[in-house]
Amino acid sequence: MKTIPLEAFLTVSMILFGLGVIGIIARRNLLTVLMSLELALNAVNIALVGADHYLGLAEGQIFALFIIALAATEAAVGLGIIIALFRLKRAESTSEINELRG
Repeated sequence: MKTIPLEAFLTVSMILFGLGVIGIIARRNLLTVLMSLELALNAVNIALVGADHYLGLAEGQIFALFIIALAATEAAVGLGIIIALFRLKRAESTSEINELRG
């Protein structure tokens, strides 16, 4: 049985994390920023599971499950905040949000 080397896991993880960070920095749409943040969190999951597979431990998978739970919570709360901002101010872009008071 062939195994995937650790370098492949880390390479894919670094590429996805870089794309997520670029998406967070470069994009202005709130939903795109939220999706880019999810992409960066999933890149961390790939790195943890790859290291776990390479080292033969279970801690990487446990941390990945915590990150998945954190990402789901972040998506729900973030989407709620985005919907509230859109209803309140009709703001679709990060540059349109300059104060948090209504």
